Amino acid sequence: MTRTAVFDLDGTLLDSAPDIHAALNRAIATRGLPPYALPEVTAMIGDGVQVLVTRALAGRGLPFDPAVLAALMADEAISRAQRTTPFPGIAEALDTLARQGWRMAVCTNKPEAAARALLGSLGLAGHFAAVGGGDSFPVRKPDPGHLRATLAAAGGAAESAVMIGDHRNDVLAAAGAGLPCIFAGWGYGTAGMADGAPVAARPADLPGLLAALRP
Repeated sequence: MTRTAVFDLDGTLLDSAPDIHAALNRAIATRGLPPYALPEVTAMIGDGVQVLVTRALAGRGLPFDPAVLAALMADEAISRAQRTTPFPGIAEALDTLARQGWRMAVCTNKPEAAARALLGSLGLAGHFAAVGGGDSFPVRKPDPGHLRATLAAAGGAAESAVMIGDHRNDVLAAAGAGLPCIFAGWGYGTAGMADGAPVAARPADLPGLLAALRP
């Protein structure tokens, strides 16, 4: 059975915080609100764009506003890389896994169209058999149904798959779906989010850790 590696996107494959930071500040500026610093926005990433907007507005003492969400989603930086780059070593790790016969997929809480466009703008889309976005299915991470549906779309199976992510949502989704998880130590999540999952300090560690989990 073909082994499947399922990756989170923001904070795992891509260092997208600079573009998300800029786009979010432009979106909240439509309400006349002051900007956030990059570390503040980075800490808000991981639960999808609606939660990101909700957190940003709450931090300025305001309720969720769908117009701000619409402004964020219309910002080109969300779907086309400007300052977003793959983390150092990611491209090489993906190439190695492809040579070793791994099928790969992306399971992200970012909307699917934006995720596909972003991967395409970076020349990475061809690596992935499926992209399961936060709006692709009725549920999203940490609900394990999101990971299961992404796996099914990629033609993979839980018994031969591994999740790789940098957020507690990835660890929880993997546990619920019955998959092992590798925590991306280079990403945006805190070390405590690993919750006992093996930690990859850098992308170059992934092929060895994946092979150990799914020989």
